[in-house]
Amino acid sequence: MSQSLTRALTRNFLGNSPVWYKQAIVGFLILNPIVLFLAGPAVTGWLLIFEFIFTLALALKCYPLQPGGLLALEAVVIGLASPEAVYHEVEGNLEVILLLMFMVAGIFFMKSMLLWVFTRILLKVRSKSVLAILFSLSSAFLSAFLDALTVTAVLISVGVGFYAVYHQVASGKQMGQGGHDHSNDQHILEEKRQDLESFRAFLRSLLMHGAVGTALGGVCTLVGEPQNLLIAQKAGWDFVQFFQLMAPITMPVLASGIVTCLLLEKTGTFGYGGKLPSSVRKILLEHAQEQDKKRTVRDTVILIVQILVALFLVLALAFHLAEVGLIGLTVIILLTALNGVTEEHQIGKAFEEALPFTALLVVFFAIVSVIHEQHLFQPIIHSVLALKESQQPGVFFIANGLLSAISDNVFVATVYINEVVGALNKGEISREHFDSLAIAINTGTNIPSVATPNGQAAFLFLLTSALAPLIRLSYGRMVWMALPYTLVMSSVALVMVLINLH
Repeated sequence: MSQSLTRALTRNFLGNSPVWYKQAIVGFLILNPIVLFLAGPAVTGWLLIFEFIFTLALALKCYPLQPGGLLALEAVVIGLASPEAVYHEVEGNLEVILLLMFMVAGIFFMKSMLLWVFTRILLKVRSKSVLAILFSLSSAFLSAFLDALTVTAVLISVGVGFYAVYHQVASGKQMGQGGHDHSNDQHILEEKRQDLESFRAFLRSLLMHGAVGTALGGVCTLVGEPQNLLIAQKAGWDFVQFFQLMAPITMPVLASGIVTCLLLEKTGTFGYGGKLPSSVRKILLEHAQEQDKKRTVRDTVILIVQILVALFLVLALAFHLAEVGLIGLTVIILLTALNGVTEEHQIGKAFEEALPFTALLVVFFAIVSVIHEQHLFQPIIHSVLALKESQQPGVFFIANGLLSAISDNVFVATVYINEVVGALNKGEISREHFDSLAIAINTGTNIPSVATPNGQAAFLFLLTSALAPLIRLSYGRMVWMALPYTLVMSSVALVMVLINLH
């Protein structure tokens, strides 16, 4: 009986994660109190940080909330941080938490409008190069005002929808026929196999251009990424001020990203350049026309309401009518009330995407409170601040970029901006220099993090989606396809940081 209970507990612990991963987490939990006893809180705190980064880097093995949360709970239990310190950290970042809770959920109710926009772009533009640029620019613009995860979710929905339509026809079935499994290639007609592979390559490149676009737009505005608001909150910047301060770096990076997009499509390197076969386009157009015929007057009104509320959202953010999270809540109320979404379970679906990451963010803050309580980053910050002022922004950009490529950019930004705020409060740096460092931290955590799915939540979301296995988008392939973007955008950003923040 005891053996079966032990076996059941072992299986249940962290679910379907690999055994070696479970053993590593258990090893960490056992090791930390021993190291605390033998080497003290500072060494244990650093060990905890590396363990937490380990959970972020291996997010595909297990969502970091559970293993990272266990590490954070242990840190509080063994005295590396107090519950009061964790609460204080959460309290100080309430704006960011409200952003994630309400803004992401609010955009969920705009999905049909966003789907309508991207579907039109996909089917009306025949040039793949122009299409790639439009996808990238559209994703960038939307991510600057909305949420990158939601924009990525729309891209995924478009991709899955079109893939399923063609896969069904390629399997010899009638369009719209029920009961088709589009993840099974067993019944694909032999003459359709090559077109299906070409379609997969087409979707892969388009989705990657779109995902990079969310990063290009996300770095530009206060609401583009969670860490942007966190940094802006500490710096006291509003929406317009944030955009103006970042523009000397983010606009050249945006231009370099679009040029890279065009060159990749023209050269067909790094897995790009795939064209949409004419036979596939014909089937997708027929499907879209069929869907348009089914659209009722009520559906059209819903679309109009979503467009109007989207315009309100842009204006409300630009003129800072309220805190970002409260604007998100306003969007939820308007869209649900005007479009007849009144049942609790319908509204609940909107929060499914936002709340897991919101919970993970609170775990970030628990780890950050350990860093504060044990003063772990102060020696590093002091060594960087001991450099010439002209060198410091570049060093901060590189340090943040490298960490963000393997870890989560929100976590990295939280750690560094808090340390720089501490230096400002102690009078170690001027306000002007603080602004330069904050800009370097924001761009450093946003741009180089496109290197891997670990750094960008939108990339990780795409990789773990139902679409990734359908279009054969693996971790290694995503890193390879992101490489030219990473090299070009990071280089341009570093040069602009050095020029503008000298």
